[in-house]
Amino acid sequence: MRYLPKSPSERQEMLETIGARSIEELFQSIPEKFRLRAPLTLPGPLSEAEIIQYFQARAAENSRGYTSFLGAGVYSHLRSVVTDSLIQRGEFLTSYTPYQAEFAQGTLTAIFEFQTLMCQLTGQEVANASMYDGSTALTEAVLMAERLTGRHRVLVARSVHPEYRHVLQTYAKNLGIEIEEVGYTESGQLDRAALKQESLAQAAAIVVQSPNFFGVIEELPAMAEIAHAAGSLLVTSIAEAVSLGIVRPPAEADIVAMEGQSFGIPPSYGGPYVGVIATRDKYVRQMPGRLAGQTTDAEGRRGFVLTLATREQHIRREKATSNICTNEALYALAATIHLCLLGKEGLREQALQNLAKARFAQAELENIPGVRRVFSGPSFNEFVLEFPRSVKMVNADLLREKIIGPFALGIHYPELTKRALVCVTETTPRVEIERLSAAIKRILERPV
Repeated sequence: MRYLPKSPSERQEMLETIGARSIEELFQSIPEKFRLRAPLTLPGPLSEAEIIQYFQARAAENSRGYTSFLGAGVYSHLRSVVTDSLIQRGEFLTSYTPYQAEFAQGTLTAIFEFQTLMCQLTGQEVANASMYDGSTALTEAVLMAERLTGRHRVLVARSVHPEYRHVLQTYAKNLGIEIEEVGYTESGQLDRAALKQESLAQAAAIVVQSPNFFGVIEELPAMAEIAHAAGSLLVTSIAEAVSLGIVRPPAEADIVAMEGQSFGIPPSYGGPYVGVIATRDKYVRQMPGRLAGQTTDAEGRRGFVLTLATREQHIRREKATSNICTNEALYALAATIHLCLLGKEGLREQALQNLAKARFAQAELENIPGVRRVFSGPSFNEFVLEFPRSVKMVNADLLREKIIGPFALGIHYPELTKRALVCVTETTPRVEIERLSAAIKRILERPV
């Protein structure tokens, strides 16, 4: 049924319903010369296992068996075929924005469950399902903080994903929002001492990411205390959502902007992904996007509707709060299915595997002469290493051995040349970590 979704009897029933006796009669308006009479030259018939093997072989012709140690905001995690099977059902795959509740209870229920899961994970009280991705969710969170505080200055940690900061800068430039960046310490965490020296009186928000771009977990309670003492809000960005399986939820934050790609969404050349904004009930009317709310119908039965839709289509433009939002229901459904399949213990086990493999990789790589860990702060599945020579040169040599090396931080941080961000997830076999370590050791032993 996965590959031949309609049985002969179902096809005949469809033909009878539309008044056609056969497929030939249905297609009679198509000139004969354009009709395909011979079977397609395809291999087969094949069993499902053979079909999967066939496409894996075709995919290998593209990837050619490379192992990747890239992360930096996009992560490869295990996912079940059950997710794809369910989201490809016609009622989900082809549905439009569920404006008419009487026709879209299934989609609205899924969105409501997604919102519930996001609140449980982030420690917040309300969440939406309308953001494109993590970068635009962060920008919307900052705009939301500006509206809530009436202030037009934002302090952003330099350890926030550089591309997230670029998106924010692009929007802020024409909205009269002043963006100031705050540095980081030797631990890789935001420099709280520098933050205290800043004038926070007119700051709408302090923006941090945890785990941050260096893979280091930030001390959110301390930053929330600093922000709230100055009447500012704490906006927390999360790019690696699996970390929430073991990292304390950012309950102290006023607004959480998250990228949910790690929840059952494969890496796909930059998207589409699934962004999330979660916050407190008292801020809900300034939240962008749309919410699915629970209600009862005329007969007292539980049901769901779109509520607080703050888009220009629904309210006056000057009061609209949505700028970078869309109907992310399909990927929200994928994330919901993925998390329900994992369960609480499954997500925790997945996170622990990430942590364990990253620790193993870090120990292996630090044993290489000339390689050392850069930041001392606690990390999850990414960490920064310093190499004795150019990271680009090392990565070029690694590529010849079918290894996609770590992210060269010098691209975005001039002060971090010869430093690289290494990512290891549960999908990275131990043997590949050992192969990376051996390859780097050989490369560094060669004369320059």
